Amino acid sequence: MIEAQHVVKSYDQGKTRLEILKDIHFKVENSEIVAILGPSGSGKSTLLSLISLLEPPDSGKLLFDGVDTTSWSESQRTQYRGSNIGIVFQQFHLVPYLTALENVTLPLVINSKAEKNEILERAKELLSLVGLAERSSHRPSELSGGEQQRVALARALIHRPKLLLADEPSGNLDQETSSEVMDLFFKIVRETKTTTLLVTHDSNLADICDRKLFLSKGQLCS
Repeated sequence: MIEAQHVVKSYDQGKTRLEILKDIHFKVENSEIVAILGPSGSGKSTLLSLISLLEPPDSGKLLFDGVDTTSWSESQRTQYRGSNIGIVFQQFHLVPYLTALENVTLPLVINSKAEKNEILERAKELLSLVGLAERSSHRPSELSGGEQQRVALARALIHRPKLLLADEPSGNLDQETSSEVMDLFFKIVRETKTTTLLVTHDSNLADICDRKLFLSKGQLCS
């Protein structure tokens, strides 16, 4: 489903050009769960930014289902991301003044022409799936960290994305809560057969994935 071909990405740093990703080449098949590992500064976040179509590579190709996305306009990338990609962040990024239910509905409210009742029913189903049916009217400040991450997971899945990207999703959780949330995470993505890329420092989480990609100094290592 996803294929990177000789992808390069650089950024200006003062008067110099800093190469963050160097000749990245890999393929991720449909329904596969792949961990992306590497030390801080290895290029993991940049790679995730490219795969989420927030920005294009400087050179090389990034293909989704065989279609080269590198020449797409910003609006094309935004439209594809809104319809096909779900993202779970380390910091949750929930809207503080919205309820859990309202937060979950956001991707469909923004990117879908579905009826309001249909969106609400889908959101309620997902909150039930993540064990928060009774907390749907609570705002983020009234939820624990684990509950907030469950809301974020439900939000990322509401539009039935082809691809789920998770950036250190357990990074802000204690060990017990992390275990509970990530058990649920893997259960759902396997049941829904959602292609998933998981950036993590946790080798135990990486071991649960189907495969691992290791980044070091902007290059993939075997």
